[in-house]
Amino acid sequence: MISEILSLNDKNKIVRYLNLKYHSLSAYSFVNIYIWRKLYKIFYALIDDCLCVFFRDNIGCFAYLPPLGSRVNPHVVDECFKIMDNFNANRQLSRIENVEESDIGFFKELGYAVIEKSGDYLCRRDELAALRGDRFKSKRAAYNFFVRNYKFSCGLFMINDKTAALRLCQEWAQQRRKAFPDKVYQGMCDDNFICQQEALSHFRALGLSGLKVKIDDKLRAYTIGFKLNPDTFCVLFEITDLDIKGLAQYIFRAFSEKLNCKYINIMDDSGLDNLRKVKLSYHPFKLCNSYIISRKDA
Repeated sequence: MISEILSLNDKNKIVRYLNLKYHSLSAYSFVNIYIWRKLYKIFYALIDDCLCVFFRDNIGCFAYLPPLGSRVNPHVVDECFKIMDNFNANRQLSRIENVEESDIGFFKELGYAVIEKSGDYLCRRDELAALRGDRFKSKRAAYNFFVRNYKFSCGLFMINDKTAALRLCQEWAQQRRKAFPDKVYQGMCDDNFICQQEALSHFRALGLSGLKVKIDDKLRAYTIGFKLNPDTFCVLFEITDLDIKGLAQYIFRAFSEKLNCKYINIMDDSGLDNLRKVKLSYHPFKLCNSYIISRKDA
């Protein structure tokens, strides 16, 4: 068993293990692992030809994903918990995050507890691109309002948009903090900014793509994401000037029109009610469930 600190050079190795199975959760992507490296010490270990990815901070250590391999045996899971226990003063902190529904039977048979967490929302791309029918009436109205009332340009997000994008992200975070004083949400805004810095700093290497909207030659909205599997694109970030009515609806629809995929994963709601309402307003057809695996005494 060899442990390594995660770097961009590990991308092909990590992706090879991620692609051993079809995954619907956005966590099963190199992008969604790598962008957290300024908030966690991320390392991985190969155990019996299974890839195990760990996140560690001042609080403790956990497995970001279940072991990835063609065949995962109980010994691999035991070794994962031993690694986490070595870092955690309280072994109850040792856990495996982002386990898909298809795998929970395996862990239940081993005697582990299974806890449901916030899952990803999956939408049909063609519905988001068209916004037809009464279900999308309010979204369509907001989109049309923006188109009628603003002179704007829309184009592909480029690497040299990074500085303007991060400036807009800071403005957006200030707007959200005023609207939602909850400390957990505000902490998530801070983490979001750090992750965006990391994503935009390695935009091309991570295989990201996106769209931007400018008004009066000033960046007022952008969205970026990545291809999760042949059928699904994940929208990683969407940042807009919240004072401009219809802008969020416009860029989301415009991006959906340009994507070549069947489904769009709009990520999870982090257990926050305001985010849940926004996600549900786009009428996802499926919730991709996600689970945490822990010892039963945890």
